[in-house]
Amino acid sequence: KSCVRTENCFVPTSEIIAVEETEFNKKQRNIGKWQKMAKPHAFTVYYVKKGRNHRWRCSDVTFWCVDERLCNQWIQALKELLEMQKSRPKQLLVYINPYGGKRQGKRIYEQKVAPLFSLASISTDVVITEHANHAKDNLFEVNINKYDGVVCVGGDGMFSEVMHGLIGRMQKDSGIDQNNPKAPLVQCNIRIGIIPAGSTDCICYSTVGISDPVTSALHIIVGDCQPLDVSSVHDNNTFLKYYVSLLGYGFYGDILKDSEKKRWMGPMRYDYSGFKTFLSHHYYEGTIAFQPAKHTLGSPRDKDSCRTGCYICKRSEEQLAEQHKECGLKHKEDEEEWKVIKGKFLAINAVNMSCACPRSPKGLSPAAHLADGSADLILVRKCSRFDFLRYLVRHTNQDDQFNFSFVDVYRVKSFQFTAKLSDDNESNVTDIGKKRFGHFCRDHPACCCNIANSTWNCDGETLDSSAIEVRVHCQLIKLFARGIEETCKDEAACSQSSVEQLL
Repeated sequence: KSCVRTENCFVPTSEIIAVEETEFNKKQRNIGKWQKMAKPHAFTVYYVKKGRNHRWRCSDVTFWCVDERLCNQWIQALKELLEMQKSRPKQLLVYINPYGGKRQGKRIYEQKVAPLFSLASISTDVVITEHANHAKDNLFEVNINKYDGVVCVGGDGMFSEVMHGLIGRMQKDSGIDQNNPKAPLVQCNIRIGIIPAGSTDCICYSTVGISDPVTSALHIIVGDCQPLDVSSVHDNNTFLKYYVSLLGYGFYGDILKDSEKKRWMGPMRYDYSGFKTFLSHHYYEGTIAFQPAKHTLGSPRDKDSCRTGCYICKRSEEQLAEQHKECGLKHKEDEEEWKVIKGKFLAINAVNMSCACPRSPKGLSPAAHLADGSADLILVRKCSRFDFLRYLVRHTNQDDQFNFSFVDVYRVKSFQFTAKLSDDNESNVTDIGKKRFGHFCRDHPACCCNIANSTWNCDGETLDSSAIEVRVHCQLIKLFARGIEETCKDEAACSQSSVEQLL
């Protein structure tokens, strides 16, 4: 037996995609290496080939010999090894958003993803969404237990819809009231896969390291599993939303609200609205109360980035479980002290992950962790426009973006925010006057006057509420991902992906 290619191949069994018998036609037999063999028998191994910048591709290598029985034994042995990979999905429910991003979701799935699922013998039930919340509503109706995972094809908005449907379904089946902000939510054991095809794919980028449909499809095929924290947002004992990446008030909320009116511009709307919002330079007054995440090992300003097999996430989960076991969830939280901060803020951001993207490779909080049961609360106080620009520029380079006198960052497990307007016992007439004045200022972006309230940017969706309560739920969901892998020092060696000396 011999390898068709000249380079050596070394691939762990967990990264083999499929094994198939290879048929030769007469024309192939008359080419070079096959001529010396009267009747060659061969099989092809399809495997993950890792390239630069966390990009994965499906590659293949063919092995051949003259002994048909030996060839069949290898095929059978390899297929049995693949059957032992119990974490791999066999049946998936796929939701495709045909309208998101550049309206390429259906094409991306059919041309790049479906053939890989077929190669890996994965069965799929595909639903093309027709309206907002189609996937969310459908998840409350389907027999969810027949699937090994749910895949969403689209952007962050599509993921959010599937996540809300899946979490909501789990709580409903378990009799949990989502309107109770202190209710211990039931973890979702059904994994979610993300095939990026939207305007923004922040969640995919922050959990895989790249926004690439083929790479994400291969992570699903090999059965990767990455737990993920989810935060719930409530207003006066009423459930509002879940989020996994960003909850932003002020700057990022204003950008989103303005960009929603300009969807016809496509992804460029974020640049336009961002520039316009920066010029307006609005600040907002309010009160923030939070509970520090004392169970976590790291801090927002350390250099320990969350990577595959993160020990901080694992240890933080263990410590949180120990605390709950000893004291009980409600009792312990009632005892812990709250820190209170009042002030004028340009931005209030709470992130469950780094929120990295191609434009900001380190994200809003480079050391934020995916599954440690905490969020990084970033407070940007009122400052000059120039200072705020310096802060924004730090997101695109390697400098410490928290090293400003007007920026504070805390690692928290819950927090509450109340806008100043909600605190004021003023007449309705005065409130209406403030709102009108605020609207006037929006129409004149050069003005630096303060306006009444901002909008929350909740994972790319607007949320209008001047008083909220946020709680982090440790590892509430699981993704078909493995976190961002450490960059291989020798990229050339990495790209030559090394079938675990199978032959």
